[in-house]
Amino acid sequence: MHSPPTIAIIDDDQSVRESLIDLLEVLGFSPTSYESAIDFLASASESDADCLLLDISMPGMNGVELNAELKSRSIAIPVVFMTGHAQEAIISEAKSAGTCLFKPFGGQELKAAIEDAISD
Repeated sequence: MHSPPTIAIIDDDQSVRESLIDLLEVLGFSPTSYESAIDFLASASESDADCLLLDISMPGMNGVELNAELKSRSIAIPVVFMTGHAQEAIISEAKSAGTCLFKPFGGQELKAAIEDAISD
């Protein structure tokens, strides 16, 4: 039996991270979480993630910038962006790089987005 896909949650909102961890576990994924893009980059586990669940609007480096940084390092990890209030220009940039979910979203919507990202 193979292990469930590891999903790295990167969101500056602790309550969002906690609820996503619970939801991803129920959906059969193995979640990890980081409160910032910098924390994720500083971890040695960036290559362990099968998919990133990435908030667009974060202080410091935002989700779109993190995705660009990973690409510049030749790290190809599928991304599902999330936003509750990003600007339209940033949302369209995120959509060009992957799926973008609008908070709040449901479990089935999240599961479908992750499975779609991983299968590409």
